[in-house]
Amino acid sequence: MRQDRKKNDGAAQFEDYYQAIWADRWPSLRAALLEQRQPAAFSDGLEKPYYMDEASILTASLLPLHEGCRVLDMCAAPGGKTLVLASRLAGRGAIVANDRSRDRKARLDRVLDEHLGPELRKSVKSTCRDASKWGLYEKEAYDSILLDAPCSSERHVISSPDHLSIWSPRRPRRLAIEQYALLSSAFMALREGGYLLYSTCSVNPGEDEEVIARLFKKREGLVEEAEVNAEGAQKCSFGYIVLPDMAAGRGPMYYCLLRKLEK
Repeated sequence: MRQDRKKNDGAAQFEDYYQAIWADRWPSLRAALLEQRQPAAFSDGLEKPYYMDEASILTASLLPLHEGCRVLDMCAAPGGKTLVLASRLAGRGAIVANDRSRDRKARLDRVLDEHLGPELRKSVKSTCRDASKWGLYEKEAYDSILLDAPCSSERHVISSPDHLSIWSPRRPRRLAIEQYALLSSAFMALREGGYLLYSTCSVNPGEDEEVIARLFKKREGLVEEAEVNAEGAQKCSFGYIVLPDMAAGRGPMYYCLLRKLEK
């Protein structure tokens, strides 16, 4: 009886929390999050297609790249966005793809090995480090950084009774702290004039534009939001979000492209 009550409490807290954020839109957004959708095949320059949400492909296509640039994918596993970056760079630069989990890093390596040809694979180095401390050791070392941050991933949670049963508002609060630590680290590792693309698959503003707002407050005068192609996305106070109830099932995917200004 106590276990059943705990499960109900988690699901009820989840519903109340997101109803408060999205109000009248929550029922339609909730229904869209529960719908199963076929992933899209990405195959440009790959040995075989990799399947992922179209919004993920779009997001990875927004990070500016140029010949000879150094790129950091801070939280890269399972590797779909890294494949998009590698395909776009086409061996004319270097990518560091990182994940702090050894298991996830092993999965990342398998994805890279199976999908990239020998020449492209040589341009991507994989690492297993705590990205929240990256900026302490490699300051202003990268031209472009992708930070696809760990997040609440509501589309996964809402379809899993086990995950719903243990959900509480503490989770997004804890994640927002971690996300800002990663974002601050990424900003330190970015060269002046470089670009940082922050993204999540969360529908929680506290994990999205509010994390970006904190960076603007802490780094006032050193960062600006860069323009992106936002087709199919809605504007947030910072960045954009693709939501499945308004984007034919794509997403959710939040993204914000930042540029580091000269001091």
